[in-house]
Amino acid sequence: MSVVAFERKQDAGEWSERELSTIVGALNAALAPGIGRQWETGMTEKRDAQFYLLGPLPDQTCELCVSRIGGNYILEDGFGRLLFEHRNLDLVALHARAAVPSTSWLMVRVIVLWCAVRSVMNEKVEPMLAESEELLVQLAPQLSAFA
Repeated sequence: MSVVAFERKQDAGEWSERELSTIVGALNAALAPGIGRQWETGMTEKRDAQFYLLGPLPDQTCELCVSRIGGNYILEDGFGRLLFEHRNLDLVALHARAAVPSTSWLMVRVIVLWCAVRSVMNEKVEPMLAESEELLVQLAPQLSAFA
């Protein structure tokens, strides 16, 4: 007698605790409280499980989506483009971590502000300092006569 092994169907529609902890653990840095991102779960029309990484309020746009369809995990960006697909959730979670920008918008704004200040310093303040240095070089001999 021969035995034919059939693929076991996973529970459609809901994530297991292990699956959720794997995904949330991989995205832990992206879900830090100061960044403002949140996550939510949902289902497709055919009751396949989905995990959404949502951006900060007020828009809460979808930045990343992990779907479980059959035995495959599918990683998509916020525009629905396929980023990675595999049967191993740990590999998909690693790709999800790499796909999420880890720099917060506040940090980006601070960096841009710092660059703007440096640019103003280079364009406005340094030429004034150079001119005052030239003036000092020209006046130094006259000033030394009074000393």
